[in-house]
Amino acid sequence: MEKEVRQRLQWVELYEKSGDAGFVCRRCGISRPTLRKWWKRYQAQGIDGLKSLSRRPHNSPASKISPEYEKIILELRIRRNLGARRIQSELKRLHEISLSVASIHKVLCRHQVKPLVTFRCKTDFIRYERPIPGDRIQMDTCKIAPGQYQYTAIDDCTRYRVLRLYSRRTAKNTLDFIEATVEEMPFPIQRIQTDRGREFFAIDVQEMLKSYGIKFRPNRPASPHLNGKVERSQKTDKVEFYSTVDLSSTDLDTLLAEWQHYYNWERSHSAHNGKTPIERYFQLLEKTPFSEGVAKDYHPDQEHIQEQNYRRELQLRKLKRCL
Repeated sequence: MEKEVRQRLQWVELYEKSGDAGFVCRRCGISRPTLRKWWKRYQAQGIDGLKSLSRRPHNSPASKISPEYEKIILELRIRRNLGARRIQSELKRLHEISLSVASIHKVLCRHQVKPLVTFRCKTDFIRYERPIPGDRIQMDTCKIAPGQYQYTAIDDCTRYRVLRLYSRRTAKNTLDFIEATVEEMPFPIQRIQTDRGREFFAIDVQEMLKSYGIKFRPNRPASPHLNGKVERSQKTDKVEFYSTVDLSSTDLDTLLAEWQHYYNWERSHSAHNGKTPIERYFQLLEKTPFSEGVAKDYHPDQEHIQEQNYRRELQLRKLKRCL
């Protein structure tokens, strides 16, 4: 018999013998309501009535997670293999449901869902970002479906993005995308970083960048990790956007524009401690230079038309140094 049960049994037996509730309360150091509660339970259930019962309510009307919400969370995890933070974003975007990451994680643990990946140690990687908005824009293209290629531009500092869909990866489409990027980025662009794709090395493309006063900084070959932010953001597009829409839809461009707005203005980013890209930009607004200041730091005589062939580019640089 538990210690608490034995103690309560002594209270009840003493009360039955003496018949004086005040005496029992003074003797045992308890209140009359306490004695009355345990005596009534003992009369109704015997020894079992003296055991402590759970105080958990039978109904929780204030609980945020209903069985319907749990079903949606589990479907997102099973069908699309999303983690808790991405499930939170999709619940808000697709179902207008606002839940914390902790609440979603509790649902996954309750149903014993296996973790997606094993987290790496912090020593395995070094996270970096440029200090001010517009300092470096990572630009890349990816194939979504036959005849559908997405151009992506993402700011290294704020993660603010511009997206467009084209039928081909050509210099003409690159020119159009650069115009859209310059127009839609809320801050002046100082540098654009790309891989060594042919569409970025056309003379017209590099001349346009010079006309805008933007420095062209392509990566060396076989180094996709240098464009890590744009690569990861394109993976996010495939998982969170393209998996939820019909790729043959005539409204795909409109849906992509809505997704771009949601990503920039509403979707929280773990690298910014839960803030959106536009909120991060507002934090650094005072440090962001104006277009006039960026133009002063641009020296066109120091920029030249670069070759797509990296070895040839290095050879030309050596020749210029010798001259």
